Amino acid sequence: MRKSVSRPLSHPALLALILLPLVLGGCAGKPEKTPDETSKPSTEKQQPRTSQGVSLTLPSSKYSGAFNSAEQSLAQFDWMAASVALQALPEQGLSIDDSAYRSYLQARIDYIRGEQQQALAQLDRLNSPAINPALRYRILSFKHYILDINGESLASAQLADQIMRMAPDKNVPAWKRNVWRNLEKTNADALSAALVQANDPQWRGWLNLALISRSTPATLPSQLTQWRSENANHPAARPLPGGYDYMLAQGQQSGKVAILLPLSGKLARAGKAVLNGYLAAYYENRSAGGPTDELLIIDLDKAPSASSAYQEAARQGATIVVGPLSKEDLADLATLPERPVPILALNRIDQVLPASGGSALVQLSLAPEDDAQAIAELAFGTGARRALIISPAGEWGEKVEPVLRERWTALGGSIADSVTYTTYDDYSSSVKSLLSLSASEARARELRDLLGTNIEFAPRRRQDADVIFLLSRTSTEARSIKPILAFHYAGDIPVYALSTIYSGVPDQRDQDLNGILLAGTPWLLGDNPELRATLTAGDAIGSNLPQLNALGADAFLVQSGFSRLQSGADALFRGNTGLLTMDPDLSIQRELSAATFDGGALKAQ
Repeated sequence: MRKSVSRPLSHPALLALILLPLVLGGCAGKPEKTPDETSKPSTEKQQPRTSQGVSLTLPSSKYSGAFNSAEQSLAQFDWMAASVALQALPEQGLSIDDSAYRSYLQARIDYIRGEQQQALAQLDRLNSPAINPALRYRILSFKHYILDINGESLASAQLADQIMRMAPDKNVPAWKRNVWRNLEKTNADALSAALVQANDPQWRGWLNLALISRSTPATLPSQLTQWRSENANHPAARPLPGGYDYMLAQGQQSGKVAILLPLSGKLARAGKAVLNGYLAAYYENRSAGGPTDELLIIDLDKAPSASSAYQEAARQGATIVVGPLSKEDLADLATLPERPVPILALNRIDQVLPASGGSALVQLSLAPEDDAQAIAELAFGTGARRALIISPAGEWGEKVEPVLRERWTALGGSIADSVTYTTYDDYSSSVKSLLSLSASEARARELRDLLGTNIEFAPRRRQDADVIFLLSRTSTEARSIKPILAFHYAGDIPVYALSTIYSGVPDQRDQDLNGILLAGTPWLLGDNPELRATLTAGDAIGSNLPQLNALGADAFLVQSGFSRLQSGADALFRGNTGLLTMDPDLSIQRELSAATFDGGALKAQ
């Protein structure tokens, strides 16, 4: 099973999405259609349930003081203080609930310490209906978190389905999203195998729906409709997950898509790689019976500005704009006082000013910050807790390193030390400093001076770290630094790096990257082989930039399903650059998969 990064999602109604249904309606329909006339699904309400779910109020206990103290310590990742608090409990004579609560808190202590399997084994022993429902809900929720962050997507989905049945009504939508996200991370073969063994009707319904979501664009609407008619009382029926209700309400309509990319200047190679990926997905969708949008391709290198190109696209009747690619061009569009046509930008900036036209500006990118968060989650999911960080000096490193640091500490990890490097000559000294080898050598010199004689000596690296984050910008940097780590006695510490170290094109020199772990995109790990083969066979310009090809393919995926974004937090796309969701700021977030270099090649873990 491929391990995937799991990022906790926010589930409340989002103010930033309130206007989205009003501005996405024109993406594939007639330009003259007003927002109020946009088709909206009539299936927004959850299926009525016979139960309101469990109360989340814990049972009363005379040991509540010790339990509360342990909870407060664990919230600060202070497992030692939590252990001390639990020592106040007697070894014998506890009630079933008090005993279960203590074991649950002990499992959390084990997890914070990095003892994953010990924590799961503790939780498995607590799977008893005799335990108070509120406490059992906490136990199962924590188990789901561990399975999820550890990449056990199918088991996570099945457990989320079970938790959803007992959850309070207000928590049901979040658990429904968890089920669907975990299923969408699971490959079709695993889903089919699980379906053969499944006996529970609700679980079978989920598995069937997940397999249907892999259908061609031509058959997907009818299959979704049929599934819902056959599973009218299933919790996924109304609304359908992933934003599919909006797709069904809109129907298969064609529009006019304006693609704004640099195609003749210094970014032409990147722009053409994105365009090739988009066109490959476009024609594949058309051959599979999907709707045929009219395309308007505008070379930004020949336009006075991105904003003028956008305005020209609007004048020519575009119903959606895809692009631009550079931050500078995106910043230009982000300051437009009016944006009558929705935009799917292919980069990300922090500040997007609201436009009086009220149109959405959604951002899809290959931001290295996504990778930084992803590798933090991957490493934490394996049990690592204390990290060393190596990053390049300068603006790029100053942008990425804080993102990694923030996510790592939010998960419960700590930073033992960090260093930066500048040039090739700086690599070895930076690594030696990080591993405290200079201090070891200094101690040896002091001992020689004290004894007045030569002694045999092997430098000893620091022993207080269990993972190294290597935030290199290029494969050249990473190929140089990885062997230096081994040379300086750190070859046994897992090294996680950003996907920036891999171009996507096989290179014999990548043997020096063997053993490095990273968060890889589905495209680089072998997904969508037909589309990748089409690009390779075409020998098109930019076909040796596979990450940008994948970005282009995902630009088509999101643009063609733009109406699904109206579902806000429910929207989910199984993309080529990752599992795609949208945050409150209308930025597409990518969930990536664990990968490693083996024999010089990138492989799924």
